[in-house]
Amino acid sequence: MAEIALSNVSKSFGTVNVIDDISLVVAPGELMVFLGPSGSGKSTLLRMVAGLEKIDGGTLTIDGKRCEHLAPGQRDVAMVFQNYALYPHMTVEENMAFGLRNIGMPQGDIDRRVGEAARMLEMEVLLKRRPAQLSGGQRQRVAIGRAIVKEPKAFLFDEPLSNLDAALRVRTRVELAKLHQRMKATMIYVTHDQTEAMTLADRIVILNNCRIEQIGTPMEVYLRPASRFVASFIGSPGMNFLKAEVAGGGKTTVRFGGATTLDIEVAHPGPGAYELGIRPEAVHILPKGEDGVATATAGVVERLGERTLVYCTLENGTELIAQDDGRSVVQTGDILTLRFDTSAVHLFDAEGRAYHSPVMTRQ
Repeated sequence: MAEIALSNVSKSFGTVNVIDDISLVVAPGELMVFLGPSGSGKSTLLRMVAGLEKIDGGTLTIDGKRCEHLAPGQRDVAMVFQNYALYPHMTVEENMAFGLRNIGMPQGDIDRRVGEAARMLEMEVLLKRRPAQLSGGQRQRVAIGRAIVKEPKAFLFDEPLSNLDAALRVRTRVELAKLHQRMKATMIYVTHDQTEAMTLADRIVILNNCRIEQIGTPMEVYLRPASRFVASFIGSPGMNFLKAEVAGGGKTTVRFGGATTLDIEVAHPGPGAYELGIRPEAVHILPKGEDGVATATAGVVERLGERTLVYCTLENGTELIAQDDGRSVVQTGDILTLRFDTSAVHLFDAEGRAYHSPVMTRQ
């Protein structure tokens, strides 16, 4: 296990700045996920750690050793790509052993390492097959096995599941989580898929426009997003955003959706125009006859088995999503009474800065 530290690193391609003064530390044994939309710089940042892209400014240390000027092979990290990069004429065993043979490792040590990796990944029966005889998930396991046999100080994954179908992604994601639990190795994992990030990461680095928006555990970034971007990017479906006016007084009173008001405990700089953010699971559809804070008309109703998403329109035309039980009887056109969970609301100012309820400290 090794610590990886980036300090004030930057990267440009010509006049285009792609990494802007980023600093972070990956703790020994931590699985850190770089998450962000396409073009946010996450893969470039990973390739800078691997040595596949030059660091223009700043420093990189791996296990306490300065590495920004070292060649990729001298950094003692192993990278797994999304396209597997297997030799088609070689067997699984030969693919996994290839790098070790190139550095002149004794055959006994090669056999031991390949055997251990094959057992760990449960692919001993595949060792004599060639890549064309394997499924996509099996090929990705071979690519991971090839990284494991190197016994590196850290593993780097660049969207390793993006070429797999949905069901196989889920199974392989679970295998990766188990692998990290067994190896307790330092890992950096790049993805644009927030489900992968939320389920795999010890901590998530959310990147946007070449800079870090937030670093935190999965539940920290979900419950306490640092900005409107993070709030909108994390969560499926995304957070509801409603134009709101904040009045002063003992309690924070928010007016939204026309005449609707809500008393909340969110600190903010002062009265004025904000956006009220609330996730669908915090918008509750009440049984008929109960009092709520807003009335809405049900539009599209998505029945997803364990939950039902209801796309609603408030009386003033504002749209939002509410989450109901999987056994919901709501139908398109129904008039709904809504209640908001005031312990799970956020305010965002004109610059996108977030203000949270003090109740929202649970993890």
